[in-house]
Amino acid sequence: MKTVVRAFFRIVRIVLGPVMLLKERLTRPSGVKRSPEAQASVDLQCQSLALYQFSTCPFCIKVRQEMRRLSLPIEKRDAQHHTTNRNELLQGSGATKVPCLKITEADGQTRWLQDSGAIVAYLRERFA
Repeated sequence: MKTVVRAFFRIVRIVLGPVMLLKERLTRPSGVKRSPEAQASVDLQCQSLALYQFSTCPFCIKVRQEMRRLSLPIEKRDAQHHTTNRNELLQGSGATKVPCLKITEADGQTRWLQDSGAIVAYLRERFA
């Protein structure tokens, strides 16, 4: 029975995944326009951020759309197909739950922010 349930959800992911990616591509928000100096400052701040994500995760899509809306060049790390990224996520945050934002503070401390709503709120508060 467990095998049948897993097979069912795998088929659902295979069918819905491309549809979700197409919807994401078609509904891309236009980015915030900043002065070149302000955007350079934002770009510099984003170097200390990394988003661990799966390409077809709806919560990851929500975060990526907000990143586009705010014009944030945050590095995206695929934790689904790259074991190195998955292991780093597991060691750092204690789980392989995505989306997860790795925040490296100026003093070298690392924070791991999970939950799409919390990540979006953090990005809006810091960059909006």
